[in-house]
Amino acid sequence: GITPWPTLYHWDLPTAVQDRGGWPGRSTVDEFVRYTETVVDRLGDRVDHWITHNEPWVATMLGHKDGYFAPGIADWRPALRAGHHILLSHGRATASIREQVPDATVGIALDCRPAYPASDSPGDIEAARHFDGYRNRWFFDPVHGKGYPADMVEAYHEAGRFESGPLDFVADGDMEVIATPLDFVGINYYTSLAATPENQEAESTPVEPGSNPPPGYTEMGWAITPEWFTRFILRVNEDYAPRAIVITENGASFSDGPDMSGQIDDQRRIDYLDSHIAAVGEARDQGALVTGYFEWSLLDNLEWVAGYGQRFGIVHVDFDTGTRTPKASYRWYRDRIARGW
Repeated sequence: GITPWPTLYHWDLPTAVQDRGGWPGRSTVDEFVRYTETVVDRLGDRVDHWITHNEPWVATMLGHKDGYFAPGIADWRPALRAGHHILLSHGRATASIREQVPDATVGIALDCRPAYPASDSPGDIEAARHFDGYRNRWFFDPVHGKGYPADMVEAYHEAGRFESGPLDFVADGDMEVIATPLDFVGINYYTSLAATPENQEAESTPVEPGSNPPPGYTEMGWAITPEWFTRFILRVNEDYAPRAIVITENGASFSDGPDMSGQIDDQRRIDYLDSHIAAVGEARDQGALVTGYFEWSLLDNLEWVAGYGQRFGIVHVDFDTGTRTPKASYRWYRDRIARGW
């Protein structure tokens, strides 16, 4: 009864490809398409739904602009080239999948972070607009045929973030390929941002990540704001008119462990999921074409640069023994999804 939705790329570029230039190099687009063809050739008879990339913003900005994620480059110029080539590879891979499996549904999972002004000051209002362009519109706009947002192109050009001129990495026909129609757009949502000039280009957290967050925050230091989830879904539905919206990630990090009886009471996660699933339901009630929801995640896992310290799973994993223990949220989620929307 399990329907697979494989993701072709979740930041795991082979070292050999990185050594040949990685995503800042245009040849990586060709290598990604060949890889896609190989995977689909092997699995296409058993897979109906495909996601080309997960969170290209992370690979672009955290991996190439901030140097926080692999490959550890901290330079705007290769970052913007890398992001463009990731999106270009998405468009070409989408067409390739449809050639091999004509009835397949294909989409991309885009992470988002809605921004609102931290105050009514002009600086904060402008910061919210800028952060939205940097974090959201730079990826949502081109895959929906709107090109790169003009205000951000101008801002990046004025800041000297292109090699020789605005969008100098875009070749003829690229934007049409990037805008290859989607069967669905995936939205990954965790939190929003109170924007100020200081955080308008940063992945900041309002409180320090840790195991004892104040009420209203997860252990990642993220504010719990389901109302902005509803607003963002409705905005995507209105601004881009996608064929369908799938919530491809949504969840919370809390490190609740087994009690003396071996039970794991992670009520905070249950509350988070309950409020956010309700937020999706509210968007659906207002007309958003949301057709699916994936909770992040089934298992506690290696949470990238956060290591094993951040636990998103509804199943607890003892990383020393491998023992897996369903949490209270596991049983709650089982019963919740059985009811449908």
